[in-house]
Amino acid sequence: MTSFTLRGHAGIGPKVTGTALVAADNFSARYDLDRIKGIFVRPQHKLVGQSYVGRVLVLNVAKGGVATAWMLHEMAARAMAPLALLLNFANPIMAQGAALADLPFMDRFEGDVTELLRTGDGVTVDPAAGLLTVTRD
Repeated sequence: MTSFTLRGHAGIGPKVTGTALVAADNFSARYDLDRIKGIFVRPQHKLVGQSYVGRVLVLNVAKGGVATAWMLHEMAARAMAPLALLLNFANPIMAQGAALADLPFMDRFEGDVTELLRTGDGVTVDPAAGLLTVTRD
């Protein structure tokens, strides 16, 4: 078993530990997800058909608009949200949505998280410290 730590921009939300779900795709809560079923549905997305519920989503760049904020909040209220969201680059609306949903959220890591992490990695997200610890078998 190996582990390593990545530093990112200090984020928001509580510290959590979970399992990573990784793709180099960009991310829109509105267009990529079926928030009722809890799966990725955009046919062009590399994670299509996979459940994001309770997983630490690791994706490239935030895309989309104001619907993101209420969608993340609504998913969290129904316990159908990701455990945390890690992006290479976010926008203010994605940060606002994560804050509204009390969803742990970080971006701007010291390397490309979509290349450094793999689906199935164990991760501890510590937004306040700006640290991501990765454990791999």
